[in-house]
Amino acid sequence: MANPPDQRLEALSAWLRQDLNLKLERLSPASSDASFRRYFRATVGERDFIVMDAPPAHEDVRPFIKVAALLREAGVQAPKIHAQDLEQGFLLLCDFGNRPYLDSLNADTADALYGDALDSLARLKRGVDISACGLPAYDEALLRREMDLCPEWFLAGLLGRPAGPAEQAVLANTWQILVDSALEQPKVCVHRDYHSRNLMITEANNPGVIDFQDAVVGPVTYDLVSLLRDCYIVWPPARVENWVADYHRRLLDAGLAGESDPERFLRWFDLMGLQRHIKVLGIFARLKLRDGKPGYLRDIPRVMNYVVQACERHPELADFLAFLQDGVAEQTYATLGRPA
Repeated sequence: MANPPDQRLEALSAWLRQDLNLKLERLSPASSDASFRRYFRATVGERDFIVMDAPPAHEDVRPFIKVAALLREAGVQAPKIHAQDLEQGFLLLCDFGNRPYLDSLNADTADALYGDALDSLARLKRGVDISACGLPAYDEALLRREMDLCPEWFLAGLLGRPAGPAEQAVLANTWQILVDSALEQPKVCVHRDYHSRNLMITEANNPGVIDFQDAVVGPVTYDLVSLLRDCYIVWPPARVENWVADYHRRLLDAGLAGESDPERFLRWFDLMGLQRHIKVLGIFARLKLRDGKPGYLRDIPRVMNYVVQACERHPELADFLAFLQDGVAEQTYATLGRPA
């Protein structure tokens, strides 16, 4: 039985050839992500472009267009948008190539690659005026909504361990600690997914930054923890803390740190990472259970390890740590394997 025609792909090809009058030689899959968006590489003569396919029923390309402009104005290398069709949900973008950070990071390359990434991140924080950018706030409601994905999709959905009244009280207390820590931090423009799969190695102005359409105004450590406690690659704690200290100094020089004490800044970083990783457990489980995308399950043990280690470093999280150690972590590892 033949596969049904890909009507979106046919419309995309027609847009490139007929509306934009491009001599399209090849259109091939470039990547997909955890949303409904797809990306294709379009070859036109000697030049390649990336084409985004964002079905309007599920995705809105306008935030991508807006944030791309904000990032480029701040000196961050976001893709240049060559053409757009808002009604169909198509964008023609410059091509950063096919070398994501994740494929090239190792013990020898990390300092140079992260140095570039931290430079770019500092430009983002300095260069976007949060009072005028019009981005939504990373407020208490959003922080809590994200963490609530964990009991719904990860604990109850994936592990079959719905939280009872006692566990719910522990979660509520933990959520409050994490919300308080996030909200006391200085506010900056937050990419919200600044990690090794969304940073592309480029010859000039490295890195190329992608997948920024969910940007918000929020805590100063959020993007830092996305980068250094990446869900897809782990570094020794001492090395991470050195990078954190280096970035903290950059923020102090720019007047953006909001906290001169390195230990308190590191606590912000730790607790922000815990909030993010609790959210990610829920998102990765939802991708499997709701969206039929099981590939992220292999990353859950690494994320769980981050969560446990963060709780071990902070005594105020002892009850949440005990909850995790009372079967949750072990079931995760038994089901999905130990983190690499």
